[in-house]
Amino acid sequence: MQLVVGRIGKPHGVRGEVTVEVRTDEPEARFAPGTVLRTEPGATPPPVATDEPGVPFRVPAELTIEEARFHQGRVLIAFAGIPDRNTAEALRGTLLVVDSADVTPPDDPEEFHDHQLVGLAVVTPTGERLGEVARIDHAPSSDLLVLRRPEGRTALIPFVRAIVPEVDLAGGRVIVDPPAGLLDL
Repeated sequence: MQLVVGRIGKPHGVRGEVTVEVRTDEPEARFAPGTVLRTEPGATPPPVATDEPGVPFRVPAELTIEEARFHQGRVLIAFAGIPDRNTAEALRGTLLVVDSADVTPPDDPEEFHDHQLVGLAVVTPTGERLGEVARIDHAPSSDLLVLRRPEGRTALIPFVRAIVPEVDLAGGRVIVDPPAGLLDL
């Protein structure tokens, strides 16, 4: 499974640096110089001319980080082979991904990566099936499990111990003890 760790934004300066919207808890590790990231084009950018006449620039399947730095709360990255602002502009919207098999699990047993939770069955403490985890929304106050109900509706469940007392990765389930009315919202 491919995990998105960032999305390339606008160019920064004239030497090919780009801003990156961080989508990982470990930006220092994911965006270290020398790291090779796979790409997945987001919105298809218009082709940008290269130095060779008639040959448009194409987003490469992998990008190697030459330099990364934090500047005013943003990550700025220079990739190998991206020499100028025009070429950097062609990368805009490109997703930076890693394989989930390459991601080490968290040391804390109470911490989970999103990809570990998506697809797990959601059940009550008595075993009643409520649906499955469709995705995780990261809200300011707490993370939310987006529950896909059997009838097709979705429900939001705050991912806090009082409501989600247990995550059983080996058993493929999340145990949820929702307060009355939570799933009816």
